[in-house]
Amino acid sequence: MKKFGLRAVALKAMVLAVAIAAFAHAVPAKAEGADFLVSAEWLEEHIDEPNLVILEVRYHPHRYMTVGHIPGAVQVQRFKDLGDNDGQSIMFFPSKDAFQETLRSWGVNDDSIIVLYDDSRTALASRVYFLLDLYGFDMNRVKMLDGGTVAWGAFNELATEAVERPKGGVTLREVDTSKFVEWTDVYDRVVSRRDPSVVLLDARPQTHYTGKEVVHAVRGGHIPGSVNIVSLDGTHGETQLWKSLEEVAAMYASIPKDKTVIVYCHDGFRMSLAYMQLKALGYQDVRLYNGGWGHWGNELSLPVVEGAEPFDETFKL
Repeated sequence: MKKFGLRAVALKAMVLAVAIAAFAHAVPAKAEGADFLVSAEWLEEHIDEPNLVILEVRYHPHRYMTVGHIPGAVQVQRFKDLGDNDGQSIMFFPSKDAFQETLRSWGVNDDSIIVLYDDSRTALASRVYFLLDLYGFDMNRVKMLDGGTVAWGAFNELATEAVERPKGGVTLREVDTSKFVEWTDVYDRVVSRRDPSVVLLDARPQTHYTGKEVVHAVRGGHIPGSVNIVSLDGTHGETQLWKSLEEVAAMYASIPKDKTVIVYCHDGFRMSLAYMQLKALGYQDVRLYNGGWGHWGNELSLPVVEGAEPFDETFKL
């Protein structure tokens, strides 16, 4: 009887091993390009490390206090903290000095390990990721919690007390001008010259691209020449996890890797997610339009195309 029990245990172990292997084959693991993604289990193991700084970016910032946050997480107010508060558009990139001071107020130092998360499929937290990259922070020290609040909340409690850390002393570098463009670059290279070395990518939902829905600007539609790939389609809605890189690569299969890819969205979040996705896939020259549709769509002199095609009849000529 005892021998039979051991055989049963061994059989169950073999079945479990086969099932795990089958699951791993069916759901490809994240490739090296997405090694910035960490799991809730990883965060549980590292949460007490003294140089770890956790930053939460919620869609509705008040939920940091009401719904709660990961213990120790500092609140990021996505508009006030991540844009140019005095600019023509509040979602122009903040200056180096302003963003550096904001990071210091969150307790960030040069040797900090920064873990970012949100409740919006990493789209909001990706803006912080991009700004850190824009100003030369060591990106090997920046992690994104895959699954965000959903992944953490599945097995862990949230806290509602505000977190304040000792002021940090992080020192940023000058802005990397190879990572962004202004509207003049878009107008020159895409609208006017049809530069074949450039792909202009609109990361918004299709209804916003076509102009069926007018959001965050006085006009709907898209910039002439832009193609529409919805960056949020690279994540799962329910779990908020990233899809496999194979699935993300399929989304961007029409975008050649030897081109300059300029990305925009409404206010700087979906385009930052696209930036992370494209860089994870090995695209070398990816740039974000500073201001995006929140700028272009409100500048009434700039041309707009409505419908599902990159160009309308006027711009096809």
